[in-house]
Amino acid sequence: MPPRGRPDDSGYKKLKKDLAEGTPGKLYILHGEETYLRDHYLGRLKELILSEGMGEFNFHELEGKDMSPHALEEAVDCLPVMARRALVLVTDFDLAKAGEKDREGYLSVLSQLPDYCCLVFLYDLIDYKMDARTKLAALLKERATVVNFARQDQGDLVDWIRRRFKALGKEMDSKLAQEMIFRCGELMHNLIGEIEKAAAYAKGPHITRADLEAVTTPQLDAVVFRMTDAIGEKNFDRAMAVLGELYRTREPPVKIMWSLGRQTRQLYSARLALENGKGASYVAGLWGIKPYPADKLVASARRFSLPWCRRAVARCAQTDLAMKSTGQDGQELLTGLLLELANMA
Repeated sequence: MPPRGRPDDSGYKKLKKDLAEGTPGKLYILHGEETYLRDHYLGRLKELILSEGMGEFNFHELEGKDMSPHALEEAVDCLPVMARRALVLVTDFDLAKAGEKDREGYLSVLSQLPDYCCLVFLYDLIDYKMDARTKLAALLKERATVVNFARQDQGDLVDWIRRRFKALGKEMDSKLAQEMIFRCGELMHNLIGEIEKAAAYAKGPHITRADLEAVTTPQLDAVVFRMTDAIGEKNFDRAMAVLGELYRTREPPVKIMWSLGRQTRQLYSARLALENGKGASYVAGLWGIKPYPADKLVASARRFSLPWCRRAVARCAQTDLAMKSTGQDGQELLTGLLLELANMA
């Protein structure tokens, strides 16, 4: 079993091992939010299986809307042409929602997969979730390799970012890589574009913080953190300037309000942790965040009093309710709230 709070990576390790040994299994389920890794390993699976014989003739695709036990059986029964294996890819079909009659059909097909077939269920636009009490779930647990492409650990992601920059002829230190993750988010498919922008912009061999700030697009939570951190530093002009940046980017006030509310709740919990002699590792576990953002959160919380944090959480909740229920102008409510939070600090 994986540690509590961490996704099960046994399927991910099994897929990597299968590919490294050149022995793909017969049944995989690929899902999870890290689509960059998912597409990468699906590509490697295709390359391994379809490199022999007639290539694309041994590749059969089914979309969820076209799925039925008969359609799946036909695809699985297609013998490979001048090759040892064939690949069947089913995209966005929710096995859990199949009717009782169809479930029996799928059970029959999946329990008798031929050795030449590699069947992959890809969950892209829908989530993968099975009722463990069903026969189909029991069969999948026994015979399928379920691969959850979850967000990567901070250390692995830092190493990957540095390798990507090195491939583009640039160097980045680990600390700045952590800051880039905090600024741009943890998903690799988004980071790829930001890495390319920063590498193209940087004049020297080393990526600097100024390079990141010049061309990368920060996620909303990172911008809101800058805003509350400025209040903690009693730099109210900078806090208002950050809010102005969000207005200029046409970020919906309700989204800014959601992020600001979450940020004040995190600050409150971090302040409570400090009051009770607990540190960043406790806060990281509490919120399910990486060590670097947890360190930044605790450092920011040191600048605020416990009464300020408590009051800020309450006022954010009240403003959020007013924004959603009274019809008042969202920007006016947000601006007034920020002035109030600054005066409280």
